[in-house]
Amino acid sequence: MIHETAQVHPTAIVEEGVTLGANVKVGAFSFIGKDVEIGDGTEIKTHVVVKGPTKIGKDNVIYQFATVGEACQDLKYADEPTTLEIGDRNIIRESVTMHRGTTQDKGQTIVGSDNLFMVNVHIAHDCVIGNKCVFANNATLAGHVTVGDFAIIGGMSAIHQFCVVGEHCMVGGGSIVVQDVPPFVTAQGNHCQPYGINVVGLQRRGFEKPSIRAIRAAYKEIYRSGMTLEEAKKRIAEMAQDETAISHFVDFFARSTRGIIR
Repeated sequence: MIHETAQVHPTAIVEEGVTLGANVKVGAFSFIGKDVEIGDGTEIKTHVVVKGPTKIGKDNVIYQFATVGEACQDLKYADEPTTLEIGDRNIIRESVTMHRGTTQDKGQTIVGSDNLFMVNVHIAHDCVIGNKCVFANNATLAGHVTVGDFAIIGGMSAIHQFCVVGEHCMVGGGSIVVQDVPPFVTAQGNHCQPYGINVVGLQRRGFEKPSIRAIRAAYKEIYRSGMTLEEAKKRIAEMAQDETAISHFVDFFARSTRGIIR
């Protein structure tokens, strides 16, 4: 179903079974495959490929040469009907690639809302991306990676399969991430190492001084106290009872499977 206010360039190809919402724009020479749903106000610029099953929300902008919803680069993939879901108000710049999931995982790649994906970013199969994240040029996520809200991934960085990057992290450019990055941490390097708390980012997002002090204290428990990680986890769970921001650490440890960066 194509809404009457949708604008499709005469050179674009839109297959049967596509849903285009109100005021959707599809630019010249773009291809929209079957089983694709595009929400109101989203703009698909020129030379974009969107394949399904893929659902794209409202008011996104997808720039030229991006490929969204293509089959994943997993040799086990056998053309199963896996999906990609994208939220609202994302900016997806030139040559970004986002692949559908695999049946070996949940069968779904999920991208939240209000994210910026700069040139040549790759989001692999079964990744889960939160909201208000920034991925700089050439940032690359392998399969099954989870990235929390407000994370920033620097240019030319690569994140290993199954890694978890916590909320409000900043991973510096050129980093190789092979283990999980706790929330609020600033990290960089090959292999990626922690360098403290993302204080500037927290201040910009309205965190109060007591919360930032508590987050810094939790960081010290993990990295500077001399405790084992299991001991630090117990201490942080106690701290979370007095400061809600610390609950991000507790939730992170519940999801972390690859160990954390050191």
